[in-house]
Amino acid sequence: MLHIRVIAPGDRSSDIADMLAADPGVTHLVVLPGAARQPVGDYITCDVVRESADGVLRRLREMGVEARGAIAADDVELTLSAAADRAAEAAPGHGDDALIWDEVAAKTGEQTVLTGIFLALIVVATMIAGIGVLLDQPILIVGAMVVGPEFGPLAALCVALLRGKGSVVVRSVQALVVGFVAAMLATVVSTWALDAAGLVSREMLLAERPLTDFIWRPDALSWVVGLLAGIAGMLSLTSKKSGSLVGVLISVTTVPAAANVAVAAAYGVWHEAAGSALQLVVNLAAIVLAGLLTLLVQRSWWRRVARRSRQPVPRQRADRDPASARTDPSSGGHRSS
Repeated sequence: MLHIRVIAPGDRSSDIADMLAADPGVTHLVVLPGAARQPVGDYITCDVVRESADGVLRRLREMGVEARGAIAADDVELTLSAAADRAAEAAPGHGDDALIWDEVAAKTGEQTVLTGIFLALIVVATMIAGIGVLLDQPILIVGAMVVGPEFGPLAALCVALLRGKGSVVVRSVQALVVGFVAAMLATVVSTWALDAAGLVSREMLLAERPLTDFIWRPDALSWVVGLLAGIAGMLSLTSKKSGSLVGVLISVTTVPAAANVAVAAAYGVWHEAAGSALQLVVNLAAIVLAGLLTLLVQRSWWRRVARRSRQPVPRQRADRDPASARTDPSSGGHRSS
């Protein structure tokens, strides 16, 4: 359930409140006339079940609230209310399956900014993976996958492509390109430094590495794993199942592949660098494709659910056949309403 706070322009406040009251998924509606000072307007709050939240937010934006007032929403972790239970029963679908576009766009939009933290994380993750490649240690590869922050821009890219947000597409691609290039350059330098210190050597790269050589030998399974990871990652993002996101981060070899490119380039083993680069491209493409397909399926599903929910339901009282109306003995023979 979401708690929605609205600053409504005075001339639209009544229409907005009526729209919210008419939605079966809305409850705990409160209107405080003239309470808002910046911007000036009425303050309206309500709770909305997740199944209805996307439609409610869309209608608020269509009514001009975003331009002339404000809309804010927060998750409600606990609600003890019979009214809330009735709203959940009346709303179509299930809250865990709900797709709230504004929420997804807000979360992924934050991941497109090329910040110092993002660069630091992807550089550190790639350097860890580079050491894991040379030592043939899967535990270091897994650790690098968990630290790597690349899924954020990938998810933002999927959402932006589907919604036609060109500026977000550009920022997402920029974050990925700059991040991976910076991480690989840093890993090349760190590999040279470790080699100069006698901690690693070219022979370690050329030796048999049965536990990690899959990183630079892409095959059909690389594509399959990337697709499955993209599906799981997008579902975890849209349904707030953050626990499964950890599984996604340790299921794809984007950061380890970039690390293998850097280590192989540092030692001039170009065939291995080329294989790792192909692995990286395959995984990135598979994740984006799977994310797009997942969002398309979710959007189609929720449109069908919304259409079914708009079908008229026979009313039990006011619209019944007058011939079937009964008299109420306690009302002196008058028909009950």
